[in-house]
Amino acid sequence: MHRPHQLQEMRQDAVKIFNAGLAAVDPEICIHRCCRLEKNILTVGQQMYDLNTFEKIIVIGAGKAGASMACAVEEILQNRITNGIVIVKYDHVETLKKIALVQAGHPVPDQNGIAGAEKLFKIAKDAHEKDLVICLISGGGSALMTLPAPGLTLKHKQDTTEILLGCGATIHEINTIRKHLSRIKGGLLAKTVCPATMICLVLSDVVGDDLDTIASGPGVGDTSTFGQCHKIIETHGIRNYLPKAVLQHLEKGFNNLIPETPKKDHPLFKNVFHTIIAGNIDALLNADKRAAQLGYHSQILSSMIQGETRDVAAVHTAIAKEILATGHPLKPPACILSGGETTITLKGKGKGGRNQEFALASAMGIKDMDNIVILSGGTDGTDGPTDAAGAIADQTTLQRAAALGFIPEQYLNTNNAYPFFDGLSDLFKTGPTNTNVMDIRVILIR
Repeated sequence: MHRPHQLQEMRQDAVKIFNAGLAAVDPEICIHRCCRLEKNILTVGQQMYDLNTFEKIIVIGAGKAGASMACAVEEILQNRITNGIVIVKYDHVETLKKIALVQAGHPVPDQNGIAGAEKLFKIAKDAHEKDLVICLISGGGSALMTLPAPGLTLKHKQDTTEILLGCGATIHEINTIRKHLSRIKGGLLAKTVCPATMICLVLSDVVGDDLDTIASGPGVGDTSTFGQCHKIIETHGIRNYLPKAVLQHLEKGFNNLIPETPKKDHPLFKNVFHTIIAGNIDALLNADKRAAQLGYHSQILSSMIQGETRDVAAVHTAIAKEILATGHPLKPPACILSGGETTITLKGKGKGGRNQEFALASAMGIKDMDNIVILSGGTDGTDGPTDAAGAIADQTTLQRAAALGFIPEQYLNTNNAYPFFDGLSDLFKTGPTNTNVMDIRVILIR
């Protein structure tokens, strides 16, 4: 017999486990862990830099974690910083002394992003051979650091971004196209900074921690091509929806009428160094540790899960059913953890995000089961264009929804999970976390 107080305890445990994951990827802690200054020697990972050999130290960057990363860099370098600018999402801010913050739009770029990118580009262009440029990169940087290629406008980028977000394209596919519509992405920022030395500190928000995908790889040689952009457009059937100017630009690149993005073997990258300060697996490992402390047999499925959100939810609920039925792969009380970033192919005009949709699809998958709690949340605190990080579901979700006259299938089929969970008071809200390592999913079974 299900006991309400046990279910409430499990919901609280799910939040504790999620928060433990967040704590492990706090950008300030992560930067202090991999960077240290002794006298005038700055050590970043395995690399050492004698600051006496540089005339200026410039800090630039973009991403949702940019403010926290900048705060840590200021704490380490203090007055050695000459100047800097970092572009962040609205309200993802910290109090800084030497580095300017520009707040801009995400996931769809806006005019503030353009203005901030132009200022950043000018600072990068003014860097000289004896300067050290520290570049802070985190998820969201693609939309926040917007500098359209010649002949393209902000409106072209906005329309293209919305179409790509709605067609089910992966972040790798979205950023492949973004890189080929930009003056700053796909290694072009490194080209602008050259011949200065550039250190890129990167908080990963992509599956596999691919440097050329995180924030569209502004400081790394690009492995994608105009030809791949062409294939992505055909695969998702969006040619008739994209702006004509965007298609013309990509066609010029495909026909070698405009230059490709710089590739990894280009000599301009010889003075560019990258360090990944944290990623999704770091969050999952700490969440796993917390689950064990709370008395659960815990297992991480993967930090690299991709795919259509509803399909991924079906796999997770199937594992939960297996645990209850047979005790495999874990005996209850069990905690299944996963990370990565799923996608949604939009079919309706509802309000929500991939984590809320995951929770709704999962609730439908566990409707006849007891003692299961599912929390799915974005580590940045923002799921889609909403103020929620995600949502929490359990076996009472559909019963309570029915009492309110909610038909779950209708909400799911119109991508309208936000009002569904809002009506149940089951939205999971963290506020801006100033970090971003994709999503954490917590499934508890007793």
